[in-house]
Parts: sequence; C-alpha cells; structure tokens
Amino acid sequence: MSNSTSRSIATPLLTELKHQARAVGFHRLGIVAIPAEPTSQEQIMQARLQHWLNQGYQADMAWMANPKRQDIRQVMPDVRSIICVVLNYYTPHQRPEGAEYGKIARYGWGRDYHRVMHKKLKQLSLWLQTQTSPQGEPILTRYYADTGPVQDKFWAQEAGLGWVAKNGNVITRDYGSWIFLGEILTNVALPGSRPHTNHCGTCTRCIEACPTTAIRAPGVVDANRCIAYHTIENRDEQLPAPVAHHLHNWVAGCDICQDVCPWNQRFAQPTDVEEFAPYPGNVAPRLKELANLSEQDWDQRFPASALRRIKPAMWRRNAAAAANQGE
Repeated sequence: MSNSTSRSIATPLLTELKHQARAVGFHRLGIVAIPAEPTSQEQIMQARLQHWLNQGYQADMAWMANPKRQDIRQVMPDVRSIICVVLNYYTPHQRPEGAEYGKIARYGWGRDYHRVMHKKLKQLSLWLQTQTSPQGEPILTRYYADTGPVQDKFWAQEAGLGWVAKNGNVITRDYGSWIFLGEILTNVALPGSRPHTNHCGTCTRCIEACPTTAIRAPGVVDANRCIAYHTIENRDEQLPAPVAHHLHNWVAGCDICQDVCPWNQRFAQPTDVEEFAPYPGNVAPRLKELANLSEQDWDQRFPASALRRIKPAMWRRNAAAAANQGE
C-alpha cells in the first residue's frame, strides 16, 4: 500500500477516533506520528531528562531513570502513533481560610484519576482494535495514565494539546493546567497533530510563588524541594526542615504554582466528570483529625482515591508538620 493511499484511509479513521474519544468522555485528543528514529525534538527531550536526572532532581523516584522514558520505541517496538488525551478535573470548590484546615491538591479531591482514565482509555483502545488498519494489519494498542515509562507532558505538547509551562505542568488553552493526561500507543500510522507553541511569555508567577524554590529554572522542578513530592512520595518519618517550615498547610500535594497561573485564573472551567467531584472532607480537612488518623479512618476516608498512596503515618506526619508551622 502506498503512503498516499495509507494516509487517505487513515484520515477517516482519525475523524472517527476523535468522535469516539468525545463519546467516551475525553475533553481533548491529539496525535503524535512516531518515525522509525527519534526526532530532533525527542533528542532535546532526552538530553533535558538526562540532565535533570544527573542533577538528582528526581529525589527517590528511581523509576524516572528508566531508559524507556527516553525512547518510546522501547516501550512498544511497533509504535507508529501516540494518541494523547486530556481530562479536565477542575471543580469550582474553594478552600476555606483558617489555620485549622489542611490543604489537599485538587487532583486528589475525588475518585482516583487512574481508575477513571484507565476505564476510558480501555474503551477507546478496544474500539480502535476493532477497526481496519490502513496498513492492513491487526491493530495493537497499549495505554497509560501516569502509570508507565512515558514522558506524557512532552508527548502532550507534541500532540498539540498544550505546552509544558515554567512550573513543569501542561497548560491548555481550554482548561488551564487542571488536566489529567493519558496516552494510547498503537501500531497504526495516523496523521500527526501540529505541536503546541509555548505561551508563558515573560510571566514568572509560578517560580516566584513557590515557597521552597523548587522550580529551579523554567520547566525544571527539583523534587527534593517540592512540597508535592514530600507530602506524597517521601516515606521518611520526618519531612526535611526546609519543606516542613514552608508547608502553608499543604498535607497532600500542592497547587500553589497552579493557583497563581494567569491561564488557570482565566480559563479554568468546571469538569463534567462526576467522579472528580470532591469526597466529603477533602476540600477542608481538619489538621487535628489528620494528625490522629487511624488505619480504619484512612480506609473509610479515602475510598478509590489517589490519596491512598499517602499512608496513615504519612498523613499524621504531614498534618503535624503543618500544624507546628502555624504555631
């Protein structure tokens, strides 16, 4: 089959794919065409990732050094396209003022996004597998939602969904950075989308607002200084003093660099995904309760939640550190 014939077949498939993605519930979709060898943009990404790793900015997240992250072809040798999707998770609830309340990042307010995203990715993948490949071969798929060695933010930008901002998050024109990213790798060759351009301009609000100076340079975040990393991933009995002294009541993640972003302030819009509605107590958790959280309380309070990654002892540690900062 000639390339022109393949493209003519792939275009209707792409149109139907976008329709199916909307039917499944995704808010945006973009495509990255994957050539046999890494592109110049991939090579730049590889170099930046390796430099970030060499500086030790991954802290204890050893999985970030998986060599598959630097070449998507090692994840799926037959990959010809990456289907990148977006789910908006923003809800308009606002945290109350008061030193007695802890703060939880918005992404963790509702149902575990992995479960929501995986269900939708599976639906779209199964549909794609039933279609006719332009190349006349069985369609293969493999999907991820922050669950594999995939540089999801880089690919989202290459797919035209948004750009990697100075705080390291992907910003979209439609929803700001209140989004979850997912990918379907496939052996089907689809027409690629135009990569997104960067629109942060001269703004440095996120860099200036970070209380622990975790954003070392535009797009470069040092996990060793990051409140989100330490409240979620750090398993030590005590938080490091430079972080503990600047928690600002954050006990699970941190939204400071997103809250100050002009794009989020202007373009955030409520999600239509019901599962992302906040669980009771997640918008305004009381530090005193979290500082005494039992195993049973933890199990009841965070059902099917991404916050289950934070174990009871970590909740108690984080809440105690936040409460002590306010004294």
